[in-house]
Amino acid sequence: MSARLTSPDGLPKGVRPGYRPEDHAPGIVHLGLGAFHKAHQAVYTDDALAAEGGDWRIIGVSLRSTAPSEELTPQNGLYTIIERGAGGSSARVIGSIARALALKNDRQAVLDALLDPGIRIVSLTVTEKGYGIDRATGGIDRTHPAIAADLAAPDEPRGVAGLLVWALGQRRAAGVPPFTVLCCDNLPENGKMLRGLLVDFARHAAPDLADHIANEVAFPSTMVDRITPARGSGTLELAERMIGLRDEAAVETEGFRQWVIEDHFPTGRPAWEAGGAIFVSEVRPYEDMKLRMLNGSHSMLAYSGFLAGHRYVRDVMQDASLVTLIERHLAAAAGTLSPLSGVDFGDYAKSLLERFTNPHLAHETYQIAMDGTEKLPQRILAPAKDAAESGQPLAPFAFAVAAWMRYVLGRTDGGETYALRDPREAELAEHVACLRTAKDVARSLLSLPGLFPDPLRRNADWTDAVTSRLATMMAQGMRQAIDREADAALG
Repeated sequence: MSARLTSPDGLPKGVRPGYRPEDHAPGIVHLGLGAFHKAHQAVYTDDALAAEGGDWRIIGVSLRSTAPSEELTPQNGLYTIIERGAGGSSARVIGSIARALALKNDRQAVLDALLDPGIRIVSLTVTEKGYGIDRATGGIDRTHPAIAADLAAPDEPRGVAGLLVWALGQRRAAGVPPFTVLCCDNLPENGKMLRGLLVDFARHAAPDLADHIANEVAFPSTMVDRITPARGSGTLELAERMIGLRDEAAVETEGFRQWVIEDHFPTGRPAWEAGGAIFVSEVRPYEDMKLRMLNGSHSMLAYSGFLAGHRYVRDVMQDASLVTLIERHLAAAAGTLSPLSGVDFGDYAKSLLERFTNPHLAHETYQIAMDGTEKLPQRILAPAKDAAESGQPLAPFAFAVAAWMRYVLGRTDGGETYALRDPREAELAEHVACLRTAKDVARSLLSLPGLFPDPLRRNADWTDAVTSRLATMMAQGMRQAIDREADAALG
């Protein structure tokens, strides 16, 4: 077995970082130290350090699992990023992570990092469900476990809102400028969302901080894009072959990456443009494009593809009927968007199809299907509502929602059961328990609190379109439903 990666020394030029990591102090705390952060923000920061230097290395924090810190700490934060595409694969070692902490084991170190005056940015990739936001109000969901715990003990925070409000309060009391809060999760206007969440949390837990957070803390919105599957069994072996050292923290991803950021960083930022980041005054149009086209079609193909027996997205792309439905969904989603200067939605759709087809990425449909109640509103329901209001076709969005409803039943056409892996899993199970007809299932799920917009629930054309497709899926199976839908789409 090869020696373990612990230092960039000895690595070939082009594989090792383009700077000496130890020469740069941390300037960022990142909450949500997972594969996506390692494949995205940490890579852009690596490029920024190589181009312009600065004290901008990252202290990565895992809020739940201890695995990231256990993998990265023995390697001094170093890891291999493997980019895979149809034209081949490449590897490089990333040096931008200075420390890897787990809140469970390193609580005091995490708190100290958040209070360090040298930390000027706190970025986040905690997934949609990690925030504890009430979508109906934009404020806190008091039933969310982390929100409830931090409201009960605001001086011992463990969740996102609690940690950030506590740290901002402590910094204010010490005369330390607030850090910029940079949300990098797939949520529309994610900066505005996170500001609203923290202000509402502060109103309950620290009222004197609410105005300070609302008026003096920067929350730039971002759009992030890079398909990053969960690590497969062959990832570590591939990394060892490519760099000649054993790497327990390696990640695989596609060659494509995109980061669009509102340029509002009062205390500075890394030169992320060196890695290709785009700085704009308004990120929402880019967010909508990505959420509705990429993420929306991803969710649709995940639910239908999983139930059709396709394990990976690349397998879905070998199914002609599903490709037809993906192309239809992309076109329908694009039809709900306002024109975006310099962007051709047709070209963007073609690039997505190419990315989905990447034969090297083992991106599981079951992985994409998780957390559906958190993802559907912005990916499927928002464009469906816009399509309904403007008289555009509803079929693509109705099929996607029907596929989700069929998935919520928790069993394949062959009778095999699976976990939904959704924060509302118990509630979903209760809503569909003992229901036998598509009409009953659809009616029950459409009544879920805080999920479906009222204009859709009141729209008979929409509810009929969803129910009829769900009926086909339940009576004839997902395979037949896909083929029938594709035939109708081809006209």
